[in-house]
Amino acid sequence: MELYDISLTLSEYLPTWPGDPTIKLNRISKIQDGEMANVTQFSATVHVGTHIDAPDHFLDNGDSVEDIPLEYLVGPVQVVLIPTLSHITEDDLKAASIPADTTRILFKTANSDIWAAGIMEFKEDYIGLNSSAAKYLVELGIKAVGVDYLSVAPFSDPGPTHMTLLENNILIIEGLDLSRIEPGEYTLLCLPLKIKNADGAPARVLLMR
Repeated sequence: MELYDISLTLSEYLPTWPGDPTIKLNRISKIQDGEMANVTQFSATVHVGTHIDAPDHFLDNGDSVEDIPLEYLVGPVQVVLIPTLSHITEDDLKAASIPADTTRILFKTANSDIWAAGIMEFKEDYIGLNSSAAKYLVELGIKAVGVDYLSVAPFSDPGPTHMTLLENNILIIEGLDLSRIEPGEYTLLCLPLKIKNADGAPARVLLMR
C-alpha cells in the first residue's frame, strides 16, 4: 500500500486569504523554562491550509462542519489533471473524460507548482472552477470536490461556484498539495476537525493506492 499525505503543513509562513488573520503559533509553556511540558497555542481561521468548507460558509443555513456526512470524504477518488492556465470551465471537465461512476474528484492544476516551488505569498491568479464547471459537477453527481489552492472558486468571484456546490450537497476540500500526485484512482481519507458550529475546519487528507 502506498500512502500519500496531500495536506499543507500549517505554519506562520503559510498564506491565508487576504483580510483573514495570519496563522499564529505561540509556545506558551516551555520545558527549557522549567515548565513540565511544551504547550503551543494555535490561532487561525477555520479556513486555513488544507480545510473543508461546510455549507454554512456561504449559505448561512446553520449546517456546520460537525454535521457533514463523513462518508462523502472517505472512499474511491479520481485525481484529474486539468492543463488549463485559466479558470476551469465545463468544457475543460468534459475534455477530461471523467469516469462515469466518479463521486469524489480532486483537480490537479498548475496551482500545484506553487506549493512545489515553496511560494508563500498569496497568489490571486490561482486557477479555480467557474460557475459552469460547478454546475457540471452537480450533473455528474459528485459528492466531494478538492482543489490544489486555497479556494475552489476564482478570487475575483468566489460566490457562484461555492453556492452552486454547497446548495447541491457537494463538499469542498481546499488547499490540497497534489504536486507529487499522478492522475488516477486512489482511496481518499479526509477527516476535518470536529468543531461545533463552525463553517469549516482544517483537515488532514491522505490518498491511498
